[in-house]
Amino acid sequence: MSEFIPPATRFVDLPDGFPLKRGGALHGARIGYEAYGPLDAAHDVILILTGLSADAHPASHPGDPRPGWWEAMLGPGRPVDTDRWSVICVNSLGSCKGSTGPASVDPGTGEPYRLEFPDLTVEDIADAAAYTVRALGVERLACVLGASMGGMSSLALLARHPGIARTHINISGAVHSLPFSIAIRSLQREAIRHDPHWNRGRYHGDRFPLRGMLTARKLGLATYRSAQEWDDRFGRARLTAGRRPGTEPFGMEFEVESYLEFHARRFVHEFDPNSYLYLSHSIDQFDLGESCGSTPDAVLSAVQLDSALVMGVETDILFPLKQQRQIAEGLRAGGTDVHFTALESAQGHDAFLVDTDRFGPPIAKFLSAGCD
Repeated sequence: MSEFIPPATRFVDLPDGFPLKRGGALHGARIGYEAYGPLDAAHDVILILTGLSADAHPASHPGDPRPGWWEAMLGPGRPVDTDRWSVICVNSLGSCKGSTGPASVDPGTGEPYRLEFPDLTVEDIADAAAYTVRALGVERLACVLGASMGGMSSLALLARHPGIARTHINISGAVHSLPFSIAIRSLQREAIRHDPHWNRGRYHGDRFPLRGMLTARKLGLATYRSAQEWDDRFGRARLTAGRRPGTEPFGMEFEVESYLEFHARRFVHEFDPNSYLYLSHSIDQFDLGESCGSTPDAVLSAVQLDSALVMGVETDILFPLKQQRQIAEGLRAGGTDVHFTALESAQGHDAFLVDTDRFGPPIAKFLSAGCD
């Protein structure tokens, strides 16, 4: 399985022997990123840290006119206004979309790392992002913005690299995973590992763990949105006879099943299964308190920021709203001017990607007030 690198992605080489938190080091590793606007002392810079599967292309630009994964949120005149701020978006260490990960070639063997890739943590993702920012000549960010897994890596970045940012936007993030989300990701990993074509990570060509990846992605999709949205969008609508695939017993019958199948198939050949396993596991292992030898609340109160915007969604079952309240209260206890926003979007954890009418205004307002 090869890597999937957007055409405009650029790279920063990590120092040789880049150390990882749980042991091991990477040689010849790199981080993929895209930049919007000039990166120099005259411009305030916003860093975007992404969720598990995102690449470094959040929005279209002259170098790559394809719509990005956050197209409605970032660009000239949009909430993250690239006429006012420069933006760096990095692809997470361990991914398969430009940064070094399990699908990358190990320079020591000339073969893909596969399961020889070292144990990956959210802290490693944060440290690699910090190195990238500094290598690009940015000593202090106007803002670090992270959503979902990116909310976790943002907190790790702020805790491990004091003073790296003046402000912070945390969207649907958490100081650690709760049992329900750990259970879901555990089932996703099990589906991949139990596909006979996974072959302990040594898949290739037509022997690809397709069924395992499809099941894992469907589990994810089912939990990224809320039950309310599934009800509103599909109800109990059934597929017409002509749209039911084949005659497989107990096969697809409902519209919601067809939706999951279609969107899962769009994803599976664009993301490396081993990267999925490593990144998913890093989310479950992360604990902000353990990371810094303390409690999460104590670590949050020690983070020094001018201001922060913490956002969550009432219908999020993966990173429930109480986790964003914990972040807001912890940062506020340390003296940060915190703005907490609880949104009523029906679209669950993925709301930040699709419900930009609700997310956009508070983000634009915060950036205008906090980053100027």
